[in-house]
Amino acid sequence: MGTVAAIGARTSVGGFALAGVEVLAVEDPDAVRRAWRELPGTVGLVILTASAAETLGAELTEPDPTRPLTVVMPR
Repeated sequence: MGTVAAIGARTSVGGFALAGVEVLAVEDPDAVRRAWRELPGTVGLVILTASAAETLGAELTEPDPTRPLTVVMPR
């Protein structure tokens, strides 16, 4: 079973750490892209803030069977 990671602003994803989620707190678009590219291979699910998802754009929709499952938090 894979691990879970959350990418986004600390105020939006910080609480996930209480549930054992690997929190990748990022505050700018470059940091979002870097966190996405550097996800460990053990991550099976990524929770993204809406802003992080918008930053990643096409990277989320390109077919890639090795990419973890992703969900986007509502605004």
